Amino acid sequence: MLTFLKELLGFGPKADFKALKAQGALIVDVRTPEEFRADHLKGAVNIPLDRIRKEVAAFQKKKKPVILYCRSGNRSGMAKSMLRSAGIEAYNAGSLGAMRRALR
Repeated sequence: MLTFLKELLGFGPKADFKALKAQGALIVDVRTPEEFRADHLKGAVNIPLDRIRKEVAAFQKKKKPVILYCRSGNRSGMAKSMLRSAGIEAYNAGSLGAMRRALR
């Protein structure tokens, strides 16, 4: 159970986000548009958590891994679960700060 919670919140085993990005992975900020405007990762697209399910078909068409982040890792963990249940390769990077550190 603890492993599941760690992975859900972005604290579990880490993928190589830098390599995934270099290979064309999509970087998605699942925070609100207001949070995104305040600060976001260069090159990220803003798809708030409440719109993720509506975008599943678009992600499936792109056939690329998706790296998700938010403020704490909670929303991006939920988004990851939604996308993975639709057969999309998705990763929870946790917070914006964690994502920035992973891409250094």
